[in-house]
Amino acid sequence: MQWERSEQLYKEACQWIPGGVNSPVRSARAVGMTPIFVKQASGCKIIDEDGNSYIDYVCSWGPLIAGHAHPKVVEAIKTAANRGTSYGIPTRVENEMARKVVEMVPSIELLRMVNSGTEATMSAIRLARGYTGRNRIIKFNGCYHGHWDCLLVQSGSGLATFGIPGCPGVPDAIVQHTHSLPYNDLAEVDKAMAAFGGEVAAIIVEPVAGNMGVVPPSEGYLEGLRRLCDEHGAVLIFDEVITGFRLSAGGAQALYGVVPDMTCLGKIIGGGLPVGAYGGKREIMEHMAPVGKVYQAGTLSGNPLAMSAGLATLDLLSDPGVYAELEEKAAYLAEGLTKAAAKAGVATTLNRVGSMGCGFFTGTRVRDFDSAMKADTQAYSVFFQEMLKRGVYLAPSQFEAFFISTAHERRHLDATIAAAEEAFVRVKQHYQTAGEKKTLT
Repeated sequence: MQWERSEQLYKEACQWIPGGVNSPVRSARAVGMTPIFVKQASGCKIIDEDGNSYIDYVCSWGPLIAGHAHPKVVEAIKTAANRGTSYGIPTRVENEMARKVVEMVPSIELLRMVNSGTEATMSAIRLARGYTGRNRIIKFNGCYHGHWDCLLVQSGSGLATFGIPGCPGVPDAIVQHTHSLPYNDLAEVDKAMAAFGGEVAAIIVEPVAGNMGVVPPSEGYLEGLRRLCDEHGAVLIFDEVITGFRLSAGGAQALYGVVPDMTCLGKIIGGGLPVGAYGGKREIMEHMAPVGKVYQAGTLSGNPLAMSAGLATLDLLSDPGVYAELEEKAAYLAEGLTKAAAKAGVATTLNRVGSMGCGFFTGTRVRDFDSAMKADTQAYSVFFQEMLKRGVYLAPSQFEAFFISTAHERRHLDATIAAAEEAFVRVKQHYQTAGEKKTLT
């Protein structure tokens, strides 16, 4: 494949945009490339500016569970846009979306719309602090909750991709009340809560981590967090920006049967448009202005285009057979990739929950940030490039998830597995070459 047009566009972008991209991981630096520039997409396929076609497993980083440009979603956006793109005044579609989410997500009794996952987590933390009158929060290493200052501590995702432990520009005073603990280690949380649990406003967690690759919770972990929050009067917040409506109709909390006090949402509820939301118990949410004293606002919150796209997407997921279909497809792909790696003699660990997964280039179990960071990023870089040459687009980072949509068909999965068989052979050659160089050194 040739990427002349994409390379030219990237050079142009670097003249006006920092690093040539509007979100760091898109730069593809972690996989030794410059980014492809997408021209259009449909179903599970994207086409770049050079005319190359790819089976897409990024799906706009998760929200396109029905695939690109689904006719019903596009029609909903068109209909809404013809009425007006934004008002800053309440609309009926906001009511419809809020009611739909409340009906589907176990923890949510009241819901506030915002414009991004970052806004959702930021607002949820502020509300938890206002509700409890406490300042401390507990998060977990490798869990990313957006680029809000006080949460940029051991945050996985782009920070893990670029090896940045924190972030310049964030004063120490901003993070002094943030405690980041190992993910999946309940004993550490127990110790922290025993030491200062009465000062903890909230524990925020990705119930299935999706920003250090995919890492599911250990048995009893989420239940343990629920218990500790109850014992110490802290608010349990599930960041389901990725997992909400992705793992089940009620998100990870419905899948695992653990109900948090508050939930942050995004991605799928916008149907591909910018959106975020946070909600939870009525008792907590009624502390938000205008009925309470905790302030949060947004001119474009509840934007009619995003609400319409999100509603259309949730309607597409209303068929009870959808999640069984996604599970079947994802399991088939995961099994095929695992077998392909083994056939080539490449050590991998594939973690998957529902229609999201991640293949780590390591032979050891991945259950937390430390074990995820042991993955061979150079091997992933080789794999990414070889898959791209064969028409498969994966996340340009070892520490991101792949996603299955309803638009992926068996033929696409088979083509992906066939490409992976060849790509893993090249990864094996990479290991052999690296070993020879090491010997010579």
